[in-house]
Amino acid sequence: MDLDPTWLFVSLLTISAGLVLFLYGKKQSRIPHMAIGLVMMGYVYFVPSVVAVVAIGGILAGFLWLLVHLGY
Repeated sequence: MDLDPTWLFVSLLTISAGLVLFLYGKKQSRIPHMAIGLVMMGYVYFVPSVVAVVAIGGILAGFLWLLVHLGY
C-alpha cells in the first residue's frame, strides 16, 4: 500500500468532518447526521484514490443536505 501524503491529508479531513457530524448528531439526536458521520469515518479506509475520497465525500454531503432540507 502506497501512503500518498495527499491521500493521508484528505482522509484526515474527511474523518474529522465525519467525527464532527457524528458528535453533532448525537448531541442533537439527529439520526441522518450520525449515520452520515459514521459512513464518512469508515469509507476512507476502503478507498485508495484521492479523487474517489473527495467524490464520495461530496456525494455524502449532498445526500445529507437533501435529507435535512426534506425534513429528516
